[in-house]
Amino acid sequence: MEILYVLVALALLVVGYVIVTYNRLVSLRTRVREAWSDIQVQMKRRYDLIPNLVETVKSYAAHERGTLESVVKARGEAMSNEGSPESQARSENMLQSTLKSLFALAENYPQLKADANFAKLQADLADTENRIKMARRYYNGSVRDLNIKIEQFPSNLVAGQFGFAMAQFFELDAGEVAAASQPVRVDFGGGQGGGQGGGQGAGR
Repeated sequence: MEILYVLVALALLVVGYVIVTYNRLVSLRTRVREAWSDIQVQMKRRYDLIPNLVETVKSYAAHERGTLESVVKARGEAMSNEGSPESQARSENMLQSTLKSLFALAENYPQLKADANFAKLQADLADTENRIKMARRYYNGSVRDLNIKIEQFPSNLVAGQFGFAMAQFFELDAGEVAAASQPVRVDFGGGQGGGQGGGQGAGR
């Protein structure tokens, strides 16, 4: 009878461990999904800002067609990408690269830099970049916790039995666009320099 009690106790311990581990894995997986959803919300916010940004730049630099079209194209590809986080990160990095080129282009147009709507869009985009950065950090931390639990022994046995899969990290070229999209400082006292900049922009 003592052996039977021991076996029953061990069986209960195993079942209890499986239940606790399974619930923990479910919790971690749910946290990853919620964190990814937050990233998508912030990315959509950036997508919504870009058309107004392009139109504002176009009103001052319509002939910079190549740069403007590349931003629009990159935005469309990023919006339509519903693949893995790794795949979407590639699209987001391409979009960030085109936005960086757009803000660099704006340096040649003093009137554009002085435009209040352009400055507001820059501030909104910079704020969105910071939100994406924070959401990405939380998401990657959640992915790390889930993946560790899936790989660790003996929780890996439970994960394998119930089909829990490793999650992918979301890696971006952080910082480049956030820095480029900071609201510009307009120096209204530099009339001569501004005129030269405007002339260079018009000659493009």
